[in-house]
Amino acid sequence: MPDPTRRRLLQALLLLPTVPLWGAPVLAQEPRLPRVPVTLHGEAGPRRLQAEVARSLAERGRGLMEREQLPPDTGMLFLYERTQPSRNGFWMYRTRIPLDIAFIDESGRILEIHRMEPCTADAPRDCPVTRPAAAYRAALEVNAGYFAEKGVRPGDCVSWPGDGGECRRASMAADG
Repeated sequence: MPDPTRRRLLQALLLLPTVPLWGAPVLAQEPRLPRVPVTLHGEAGPRRLQAEVARSLAERGRGLMEREQLPPDTGMLFLYERTQPSRNGFWMYRTRIPLDIAFIDESGRILEIHRMEPCTADAPRDCPVTRPAAAYRAALEVNAGYFAEKGVRPGDCVSWPGDGGECRRASMAADG
């Protein structure tokens, strides 16, 4: 007569390869980060999009990894408590979609815009890092080509709820 404990152990081991399949739908439906409306202020007029906000080190580190797509007029806003030195940049490790990134200064002005391609390297250290030439306070990632398509350029201003940046005040005065 077979040992019932051994039988249960063997049954559990046989089911083990299917465990990742059970978790996949849950991971696909995991809640995203909080979203905020973001307004891009420039000569082309205000352009609005929805952005997930990455505030913590873990959220910023994960970024848009493993995403198969980014819906139109959406992005990810990376916020920092302190200004980041220009040596701190962004990589595309495990990021599957090409992106544009805008580095944003203390006042909400876009310093630079760069295009970033997915990195297929096995290790993060083998992925190129995109860095701005100057210190930045925030960064906004969107689908590649979005900024050019919307006429957004360096020098344009970016605002979001609670930013307190100069472009929000300037925009309100202009509307006023």
